Amino acid sequence: MAAVNIRQLLHRWEPGGELLRIRREVDPRFELGAVVKAARGKQALLFEKVKGYTGPMAVGLGGSKELIADSMDMTPEELLPKLIAAIVQPTPTRLVQQAPVQEQVITSRISLQELFPVCTYHAEDSGAYYVSGVMVVKGEDGRKRYTSIRRMQLLDGNRTGILISSPELFQQYKDFEARGEPLECAFMFGVVPAVVLASQISTHLFHTDKLEVASTLLGQPLEVVRCRTVDLEVLAEAEVVFEGRILPGIREPEGPFGELGGYYGPRTEQPVVEISAVTHRSDSVWQTILPASYEEKLPMAIAREVALLGSVRQVVPGVQAVHITMGGVGRYHAVIQIRKVQEGDGKTALLAAFAGDKDLKHAVVVDEDVSLLDPLDVEWAIATRVQADLDLFIVPGAKGSPLEPSHNLRGVSAKMGIDATCPLAHREQYRRTYIPGQDKIRLADYL
Repeated sequence: MAAVNIRQLLHRWEPGGELLRIRREVDPRFELGAVVKAARGKQALLFEKVKGYTGPMAVGLGGSKELIADSMDMTPEELLPKLIAAIVQPTPTRLVQQAPVQEQVITSRISLQELFPVCTYHAEDSGAYYVSGVMVVKGEDGRKRYTSIRRMQLLDGNRTGILISSPELFQQYKDFEARGEPLECAFMFGVVPAVVLASQISTHLFHTDKLEVASTLLGQPLEVVRCRTVDLEVLAEAEVVFEGRILPGIREPEGPFGELGGYYGPRTEQPVVEISAVTHRSDSVWQTILPASYEEKLPMAIAREVALLGSVRQVVPGVQAVHITMGGVGRYHAVIQIRKVQEGDGKTALLAAFAGDKDLKHAVVVDEDVSLLDPLDVEWAIATRVQADLDLFIVPGAKGSPLEPSHNLRGVSAKMGIDATCPLAHREQYRRTYIPGQDKIRLADYL
């Protein structure tokens, strides 16, 4: 059965070794991040002792497709089709009057640093950051909820900075600011992977309530409760919630910070959040996500695969699957598998991919006999089926990602497409070798 809170996940995963307990005390400044990085963010960890704090901290709950899928009681192969189905048919949440996340309510003399661990991750980060809070806001219409993950630099007392990278959300904040009004917001910590995954789908493309998408993924309506100091609803089963407002007309220096691509983002002036309430379970489990780890990249990649598959399918009906790679930091590199029926399908798929995602930089199209999840198989297809003067093309001067330094040098990016499919007229020359019965052999049976 799908887990609706992280306690259920911790209880389910520990007996089988999917969850490891870290019993040695760790420092939230650098040391905790270094331990998580040793596992590449792919292993679910529970830190029992974080220096200066009493409660435990969970990390890595969504660090692999296997973990994400298991948390929703599905297989990794079902993730993409079920996410698409959830976007098409979201399930309304259910409002409740009482919730575990409001067992404790703090509305005065809030000192964020004293309440829960706040980590400093990289050597040149400008300070300690919250990086796992799922932000909730209402749209301009005051009704529809939107969720996303935003990094928040700890300032003082009940204040944090916030980086708003979404153009739609930043414009909404600017509209409020122009009227001299704060933008109400809430940040949920300690949530299941389905909520994080749903938060990464494109608001621009789908404009759907992402908590309702998460409800469909989990097979039941998620319970929500009204916040105490802002007009928003948050998950009843979250561990901790920060309620607050993004203040108009105030900016504080933010950054540098070690970002998704493995480089430091610059120091800039960013808005400030004033926290008006902290609510939490009595024995709350804190949660973080190591920046640039698998746990950060993977939900982004899966959500982007939804849009990529849709873009390619419009022009190449024979598209079988798509994969956005971790080596391409979950957004810059893609592999597209197609059933080629006519020459030109490969390059058409590549053009559609680039048109549908400005961040995508390099893409490869392969045939059905190539495993798009196996980097060695993809490289083999490039090595044996590509002639660069015929099968590779470059689009110069296109839009790219501001998180990528080589793009920022010029303000534009070149896109490279590689068609690693076989020419239809010569398919017989591209038959792969095969040993009958090879898929059924277990070496252990012969030892």
